[in-house]
Amino acid sequence: MGDKCEKNMHKNVCDLKAMVKAQNKRIDELIRFIKEGSQTDIPQELKSCTCNLNPYLECLNPDILHHLNLDTKTIDFPKVFGDVRFVCLGGSDARMEKFANFIIGEIGLKLSIAVHLRNISADGHRYALFKVGPVLCASHGIGGPSISIVLHELIKLVHHAKCQDPVFFRMGTCGGIGVEPGTLVITSQPLDGQLRPVYEVVVHTQPQLRPALLDQALAKELIALSNPCEDGYDTVLGKTLCANDFYEGQSRLDGAFCGYNPQKKMCFLQQISQMGIVNMEMESTAFAALTNQAGIRAAVICVAIINRMEGDQINSPASVLKDFDQRAQNLIARYMRKVLFKCDEDDIETCQCDDAPGCH
Repeated sequence: MGDKCEKNMHKNVCDLKAMVKAQNKRIDELIRFIKEGSQTDIPQELKSCTCNLNPYLECLNPDILHHLNLDTKTIDFPKVFGDVRFVCLGGSDARMEKFANFIIGEIGLKLSIAVHLRNISADGHRYALFKVGPVLCASHGIGGPSISIVLHELIKLVHHAKCQDPVFFRMGTCGGIGVEPGTLVITSQPLDGQLRPVYEVVVHTQPQLRPALLDQALAKELIALSNPCEDGYDTVLGKTLCANDFYEGQSRLDGAFCGYNPQKKMCFLQQISQMGIVNMEMESTAFAALTNQAGIRAAVICVAIINRMEGDQINSPASVLKDFDQRAQNLIARYMRKVLFKCDEDDIETCQCDDAPGCH
């Protein structure tokens, strides 16, 4: 217990030092600005950073984002959402409300004790949406169809708001393939159920294959921010299999139906493991394809709650799963602090242990 408290204290001190150093840099810049004066250019109107969007959007007046309960007639999108720099998605409303409250302190915001976060999309009865300063937090439900709907509307939201270079994250849980429960997985390449790096959309009865690509530089930044020694768990970079369902599509033996035997299941899991696939979930191809098509940098970060090589049913205690659920949030918070406070790489302390993965 004492070691854990000491580690937490050390982490908090490191985070505080990084924030103070970043703030000191800002003060120095402000002093230099005042001393030297400014050569202010005429401000130019901001433009949307998204690309390849529907050409008919400009004809919609208003544009109604039905599932988010938003529209461009009653809401000034640039004023309300123009400062958004990060869009974070997770499966459930509760997870994203928890993350929104968590990120307030992580990025140095303060709310009055009498103020509560409001679910902006509550009256839509579909998804949850919370705004915390430059961070937008949205639930996406389960599976490709559900996340694709909210992504269409979130991409339109950042387009109408003229957000500048927003970064999208999907956080969640997954089944690990040969990795221990609690391992954090950053997706390098999502693959569909046929092991293709695409997201299939059927338009007018014809299948269209959209490239499911994530930003590799962003993934490397995130893995560099992980700290196995301090964290107490591994963070790995690998391929993700994105299935269309939870049971047969993921080769489980515990669904209502099953047309294969345990040997066939294990053969399949070993096959995909040899291909570099380290986890399974159900949203990454849709998430990657839509953000890639819009020219938005994006990353998928999921925590493994089971090693599928060892079983199918998730039987970890609720307290353990709660701890697992926090891990992706912690890594995303580190990235946000690095960007917002403009921390140098020297400000991010890394593990010095020779056996970092375990640090025993």
